[in-house]
Amino acid sequence: MDVARWVPWLLTGVLVLGALNVLWILLVRWWYRPRVPPPELLKTRCQDGWELSVYLRRAPTRRFEEPVLLCHGLAANRYTFDFEPPYSLSHVLAEEGFDCFIVEWRGIGGSRRPPPGKRWPDASVDDLVAQDGPALIDLALARTGARRAFWVGHSLGGLVGYAVAQGSHAGKLAGLLALGSPVFFPPDKLIRRLIHLGNRAAWPRGLRNEWLSRTLAPFLGYVTVPLSDLIINPKHIPPAIQRKVYANMMASMSRNVLRQFQDWIDHDAFRSFDGSVDWRAGLAKLTLPVLVMGGSQDRLAPPKNLRAQYELLGCSDKQLYIFGAERGDKMDYGHGDLLFGTGVAHEVHYETRAWLISHATHLSVPEEAPDGSARSA
Repeated sequence: MDVARWVPWLLTGVLVLGALNVLWILLVRWWYRPRVPPPELLKTRCQDGWELSVYLRRAPTRRFEEPVLLCHGLAANRYTFDFEPPYSLSHVLAEEGFDCFIVEWRGIGGSRRPPPGKRWPDASVDDLVAQDGPALIDLALARTGARRAFWVGHSLGGLVGYAVAQGSHAGKLAGLLALGSPVFFPPDKLIRRLIHLGNRAAWPRGLRNEWLSRTLAPFLGYVTVPLSDLIINPKHIPPAIQRKVYANMMASMSRNVLRQFQDWIDHDAFRSFDGSVDWRAGLAKLTLPVLVMGGSQDRLAPPKNLRAQYELLGCSDKQLYIFGAERGDKMDYGHGDLLFGTGVAHEVHYETRAWLISHATHLSVPEEAPDGSARSA
């Protein structure tokens, strides 16, 4: 058999399949795009030169001084919190009177491109804590004239908030809401194996899983993806929403972030990349108000984890909500259900909005926006 004869044909086939896959992904993104007016795109530069994209969804009538920072988790982007109603927390809070700043961490979406001398695979959670978080806070305060801001984070976004609240910008936070954020890492053998597998698949640069999620998105809801119960309760998220979420929200994971997660899971730790800073121990020293929220069937941040997290917090103003049937909610919640479950509007969003309002500073004269979006900062 003359192998050399077939090499050009094989290469041509690979290129054609690759081109068809790119076309398919573009069509999927267009077909499942969110049908809502986009937020205002802002840019801010971190001290190390990395430029972040931050999306501002203004309140039509601003009633509260403090802006809300909405911070996504691992393998996600801004659509975590800025989706279509009734699943979009940014829309809920903006209508209530809060200006919302939705970040995309370095290496994600509009914040993907690194500055000269930096590489996306080298970015770790430490960079989000030391660079991205402070830049996000400073931008929101500068744009609104507020003294402090609220931090709302899902999963990794909540963990970054916990660490930022222990640093130089702690005094600029009015409160922190951690949604499904696993400060403790239980010995779940399956999760550990998946993280180790992800680390190997991410070598040498990172894991660009958004290509796979967008390729498969149109089929979700018709078939159940294996291991999907690790991150969601499939019965709680409508199939049409599953398809739209996977077509828009999934994002890449850098090599060093995955390595850091592997360290946390292997050693049940929540610490800096080099192990020198124990962020979990630092929770006992926090003084700002904290709301811990999670799902009754969340395997990544199970109820036992959340209760231990709540007990560890040193602040006097702290609350804990575990959403699920036992609490009287519509269904039991998994990790992603806290964002896109059918009951979020009347359960998760309701408690989030109530907590923020009770801790916010009311403006004596609300700032009206005649066109609903063009109010000057």
